[in-house]
Amino acid sequence: MEELKTKAENLTEHISDLMDSYYKLAAVTATEKATDIGSGILGAVVISVLGFFIVFVSAFFLLVMVILFAIRKNIVFPFFRNSILRKIYG
Repeated sequence: MEELKTKAENLTEHISDLMDSYYKLAAVTATEKATDIGSGILGAVVISVLGFFIVFVSAFFLLVMVILFAIRKNIVFPFFRNSILRKIYG
């Protein structure tokens, strides 16, 4: 009888340890999933910001090129021509 009582206590202790392990496993699994989701969101935000920055810089340089192309005959060529002539004759 005493042996049966000891086995029952051991079984109860093992079941309690098993339940505690399952609880810890569930907590770790939930934390891992939350971290995966958070890192995915953070990565998407970083890539989006970088993409918008590249688009903004590209648009700025395109605008500068269009402006320079539009004013090249009236302002750009005479400016370089005059500066070269000043260096040669000045």
